[in-house]
Amino acid sequence: MDNLVSTEWLAAQLGAPDLLVFDTTKYLPNEPFDGATKFAEAHIPGAHFFDLDVVADPDATLPHMIPSAARFEKLMGAMGVSNASRVVFYDQKGLQSSARGWWLMRLFGHEKAAVLDGGLPKWQREGRPVASGAPAAPAPTTYVADFVAGRVAGIGDVKRVLADKSALVLDARAAGRFKGTAPEPRPGLPSGHMPGAANIPFPELFAADGTMLPPDALRARFAAAGAAAAPALVTSCGTGVTACILTLGAVRAGLPEPAVYDGSWTEWASRPETVKATA
Repeated sequence: MDNLVSTEWLAAQLGAPDLLVFDTTKYLPNEPFDGATKFAEAHIPGAHFFDLDVVADPDATLPHMIPSAARFEKLMGAMGVSNASRVVFYDQKGLQSSARGWWLMRLFGHEKAAVLDGGLPKWQREGRPVASGAPAAPAPTTYVADFVAGRVAGIGDVKRVLADKSALVLDARAAGRFKGTAPEPRPGLPSGHMPGAANIPFPELFAADGTMLPPDALRARFAAAGAAAAPALVTSCGTGVTACILTLGAVRAGLPEPAVYDGSWTEWASRPETVKATA
């Protein structure tokens, strides 16, 4: 199963007994929308809502941090996901938070996961059917996780790689937030970046229609940020959601798979001991 699937592919596969489709939309705190509400208004037929704030550590003080393996197993089983399932994630913006769902599945060892290229906007532009209301509850299953530690980075890992230059940190936030000239969407959080990090705003990985660039163009964009020469890569963003887009893009480009810094800028900027660079 490819990591990125087309709307044509998904339309042909809908209804397959081993396929599950999830809307993984997550809006920022400064956006006046709710993903679950808008899901009920219009979603791909047969899809369910995958709440990133639920598939998370309920005790963490930071937003939607990764859950324990036991919690992930319980939630996936309740959502009808088995180890044999093919799982496709999409979102209401095109391709933004859906990559987080793809990454979470891979983090817990599930390789048969994909992102819908262009998401719900492309699906609707093509006149494909949508459903509304609450879908029927899925039949529960048993799911067994196989945690892959190398696919996630903590703040200690990031401090180390910045100090010894054993990996390049790629930040997916907008250039203004990275440079410290634009505010963060979370009140009270300073903007800026980790010293030594490079900036690839995630929309730069997309074509004009919102689909992901082809592999050769992705390789060129990563190379321009210094990724081709880096010994390893770590991706970051505001809270570990759009960082997953850079990880997906790197995988598509044929680069070594980057680890995702789960706490991302929200954790780094809130810690008193960390350096916050600007410009």
